[in-house]
Amino acid sequence: MTSPEKPSTTLHQPSFAELFTPKLVTILREGYRLGDLRADAVAGLTVAIVAIPLSMAIAIASGVTPDRGLYTAIIGGFLISALGGSRFQIGGPAGAFIVLVAATVERHGVDGLVLATMMSGAMLLVGGFLRLGTYVKFIPYPVTVGFTAGIAVIIFASQIRDLLGLTFAGKEPGELLPKLAAIGDALPTFTPAAFALALLTIGVIAGLKRLRPHWPGMLIAVSLAAAITGIFGLPVETIGSKFGGIPRSLPLPSLPVFSFDLAKAVLPDAIAFALLGAIESLLSAIVADGMTGRRHRSNCELVAQGAGNIGSALFGGICVTGTIARTATNVRAGARGPVAGMLHALFVLLFMLIAAPLASYIPLAALAGVLAVVAWNMAEKHAFMTLLRSSSGDAAVLLSTFLLTIFRDLTEGILVGFGLGTLLFLNRMAQATTVDNHVPYVPQDKADHYDGERTRYDAALATDPNLLVYRISGAFFFGAASTVGAVLDRIADRPKTFILDFSAVPFLDSTAANTIEGVARKAQRNGVTLILTGVPKHVRHVLWAHGVHPPLVRYKRSVDAALEEIKHPVGAAAPAEA
Repeated sequence: MTSPEKPSTTLHQPSFAELFTPKLVTILREGYRLGDLRADAVAGLTVAIVAIPLSMAIAIASGVTPDRGLYTAIIGGFLISALGGSRFQIGGPAGAFIVLVAATVERHGVDGLVLATMMSGAMLLVGGFLRLGTYVKFIPYPVTVGFTAGIAVIIFASQIRDLLGLTFAGKEPGELLPKLAAIGDALPTFTPAAFALALLTIGVIAGLKRLRPHWPGMLIAVSLAAAITGIFGLPVETIGSKFGGIPRSLPLPSLPVFSFDLAKAVLPDAIAFALLGAIESLLSAIVADGMTGRRHRSNCELVAQGAGNIGSALFGGICVTGTIARTATNVRAGARGPVAGMLHALFVLLFMLIAAPLASYIPLAALAGVLAVVAWNMAEKHAFMTLLRSSSGDAAVLLSTFLLTIFRDLTEGILVGFGLGTLLFLNRMAQATTVDNHVPYVPQDKADHYDGERTRYDAALATDPNLLVYRISGAFFFGAASTVGAVLDRIADRPKTFILDFSAVPFLDSTAANTIEGVARKAQRNGVTLILTGVPKHVRHVLWAHGVHPPLVRYKRSVDAALEEIKHPVGAAAPAEA
């Protein structure tokens, strides 16, 4: 794992150029060697192998031809990596956009989709330059889990037709309940061969993930299904039979069809694309930060997302954003910087130039199996159940976002969830003020030895490089989680013992608890002992519900009690205090 970038020791206001300098320039300035290029080439090839079947599957599920998904991965992915504020971000078509893109195509056609994609890119550019990327981090954790799980359900529902090889009498409905009713009516057209290929694809992906996790499971599964279909002539739909295959070259860039009426009609879709693209890309960058210890620049990343969407639209592609699974694959494959993402795009282009005719044999049932696996992984089942158990307020925000996303609209789900999250925060503030009104939010001066518990100052502890004491003061909620998390993430892998004091925290929400859980995981990976001190009972309950408990962390009554144990350890690690 790479070491985190050290924060500046002096207060420095970065210039505009410094804030928006791509990470590609940063790594070139650091010194980019042949060994780095080899590592990035391997990582880029690994990600491309994952991205090829996934890009085609997402495009087909979105109601467009599979080649548009490849254009998106090539052009959008290249620009996002070249211009972005994250070292490891991989751009491409994302499963989260399937619902929105399919609805846009249904209402306005492909021309409307391309125009909406370009408009969303312009919005992301403006948002980045206005430095609005910081505010995306204020979305509460239950909202992100709720809408991600909702999207996962919709993606899976959209694939049932191809999973079962059904034939609909009319057009497949977009809404969930009518879709399920149409699926029920079409069950007599069930195709056993398509279902068997889908099961084979899912089984191969799941089996290789368990037995050979470094093998490209998706590509192997899709290739095997295509080979079986071609050899045995199975009566199933393929890319060739439905779309006539994919071209062997990129189209020439061209501006989308434009009219003021069409622009006005697709404006709500463009706003939804920009909002979801910003959220998805910054979440992906945060995941990469957690895996590597580096820090992305959110506003520079938004600018890159904007350029990526404009570039994708010029070549007839669809919405592009940072993709969490492919970005994580990039990190695990040993990427050193943005060159890996740029090479990933070039490898996808090379596939189009050389192997495009072979794609005609890929059965749609196999691509549906790929998306079924994607939906299962997107659902964040553990986080969903944790939030349901955490508190009634978090459960209400989660379920509202989840249900509105499924049955109403993704944007509506996010807005309502954010509104409920804000009301929940205000309610908790009021309760904290009522119940704990003897604990001021701004601590008052106290006399020395007022409680008889003050211990003698120990200079050795204060200067010990292997020990760090950090105190959080005030309400710790979703609005402060990104700022506090950034500070903690920078220092959680440096000392051997990290004491985090919560005695001045009146309450903590699920977003903050999730932040602490991430810091604790990082500390554990780096062999750092994390001790939480002075944690109020109600705060500890929330932390415990989110997995912040022994052996991941240890709890002590106070900082002094933790320091005393460090100075005079008794046997093995002490158990957590009640």
